Amino acid sequence: MQLAEIYQCFCDPTRLRILHLLTQSPLCVCHFQDALGEPQVKISKHLAYLRSRGLVQTKRHGNWIIYSLPDKPSDELALNLQCLQDCAQSDPMFRKDLQRLEKLKASCCEPAEVFAK
Repeated sequence: MQLAEIYQCFCDPTRLRILHLLTQSPLCVCHFQDALGEPQVKISKHLAYLRSRGLVQTKRHGNWIIYSLPDKPSDELALNLQCLQDCAQSDPMFRKDLQRLEKLKASCCEPAEVFAK
């Protein structure tokens, strides 16, 4: 994966928020909808973009498609995701996303392995 491809994916706020949540745990589209407060169509479009460029992968779990970061990310991707996590700590929007995700995890009736890392 080339660095320019990573930055093309990072240049959109919704994709950054999705990637940041995926650094916490694998998720399905409905989790992103709840955590980001965005419609399914928008989330799915951005996930398809990220998947086509190799920044996310999928796995079927029953009726759900679970999105996660690559099992073996390139060094460039791993370093940039770490930078995203570091930078997002001071951003209120990213902190709010994480709070909503934690609340969702606590109240979610879906199988615990969906949230497993």
